Amino acid sequence: MDTITPEEMSIADENSEYLGVPRLLLMENAGRAISDFVKGRLKKNQKNKVVIVAGTGNNGGDGLVCARHLAGQADVMIILLGRAEEIKTEEAAKNWQIIENMILNVRYAQSPDIQSLMNLRSEIEDADIIIDAIFGTGIKGKIGEPFSSAIDIINSSKGFKIAIDVPSGLDPLTGDVHDKSVRADVTLTLHKMKPGLINKKEITGNVMIAPIGMPPEAEILAGPGDVRYSMKPRSKYSKKGDFGRLLIVGGSKEYSGAPTLAALAALRTGIDIVIIASPKSVADVIRSFSPNLIVTKLKDDYLTSKDIPELKSLAERCTSILVGPGLGLEEETKIAVLSFMKETGKDKPMLVDADALKALSEEPTCLKNYPTIITPHAGEFEIVTHSKIAPPEKLKDRIEQVLREAKKMGLTILLKAHTDIISNGVNYKINLTGNPGMTVGGTGDVLSGIAATLLAWGIKPFRAACAAAFISGFAGDLAVKDKGYHIVATDVINNIHKVLKKFDTPLFTIKKT
Repeated sequence: MDTITPEEMSIADENSEYLGVPRLLLMENAGRAISDFVKGRLKKNQKNKVVIVAGTGNNGGDGLVCARHLAGQADVMIILLGRAEEIKTEEAAKNWQIIENMILNVRYAQSPDIQSLMNLRSEIEDADIIIDAIFGTGIKGKIGEPFSSAIDIINSSKGFKIAIDVPSGLDPLTGDVHDKSVRADVTLTLHKMKPGLINKKEITGNVMIAPIGMPPEAEILAGPGDVRYSMKPRSKYSKKGDFGRLLIVGGSKEYSGAPTLAALAALRTGIDIVIIASPKSVADVIRSFSPNLIVTKLKDDYLTSKDIPELKSLAERCTSILVGPGLGLEEETKIAVLSFMKETGKDKPMLVDADALKALSEEPTCLKNYPTIITPHAGEFEIVTHSKIAPPEKLKDRIEQVLREAKKMGLTILLKAHTDIISNGVNYKINLTGNPGMTVGGTGDVLSGIAATLLAWGIKPFRAACAAAFISGFAGDLAVKDKGYHIVATDVINNIHKVLKKFDTPLFTIKKT
């Protein structure tokens, strides 16, 4: 069965707005779909009483829209479990304002506490149809008042019970009930089936899917929802290190810019500390680029096996690792890098890029099931996967190939191209941000620095790769808007903050899975 998790649904909801289908319209479509079902149950030539018990979130907003569409065709009563000023989203608040103006065809009351709810108890008990629009996406732990009592009253009432999206109190991911839950006769779940609704008929009743007009691309394209999910809120009590420590293993006698660009991108994304471990031939050069950089000087002109103990010690202090930018292709370096990745990758989230991909090609499955992202372009993809042909031109064929290779390697692949493809072997997304100006050297290192930062924050590799692809490409688009196709990698870095400023305060809080 095609399902969608609460996490994926929240991401798709915001990505839908990015595609031009606003959340207000999705709420309208959801409420209309619920009302259409309810209308099919109304008895002709009778006074049908419909009571909608609404929470202060978007699930409650869906119920408010449903009430509007039922107005004039039934005796509609809304019980808001809270105060109007406590409504959490702009879309739900807008629909409450509409309800307040419908003085002839909809009755409503605010019930912020048990006493006010008990005064309205008979409204629920006398209803022919009761619509549960309290929580929707579920709640964990003990349910507070007046929600707990509202669930009890709904369950003890004789009316036909309809749950919007998910019966309130049921975990939509696992199907667990942590305290209590509405026991519905029918659950109208929005857009797609939620995993927690399967085989829970004693709670959900019959489950039906209500289309809400969400474009399928909202689930496939990397977008603002992926970024919002990946943002880490900053408490006023935050201290140094709370937002991650990144170790970058890179640089060589010939290359100093690549690890520097990755580090500066990570700092601009929001990492607290970046340590660049580079060979002695280039460490001082890297240090001179910016006072923001911390550089550890390794033993020789190129990375060798003698440096592994030092690298492992540094890795223990960090929350993610980026390996590869500017390392060079010395045979001893490749051997040392492969050994280091195998020894540390199991315990630390890691991003493998550039020259480290050539080392990985010696044992492509050695990081299988480790928390790892690799970020090859087409040529590197062909090398690291030992593909006999380059990625196909047709997008569907490229997606299938990336899915197949990601599953085989047991990690997340972010294939950089005109259309980026991201896959962990199970799921995939594509990213459309970015432009031809980003063919300039160094932009791949910027992407790596962004993704490695998200890994350092605890975001899982697939989610981190999706968000990083969107952020990097969007920052590049802003740079080109300002300078045309005459940009350099630092122009992309200088626009990262413009993208991320929009997401400093997460719109939704989800358990990261």
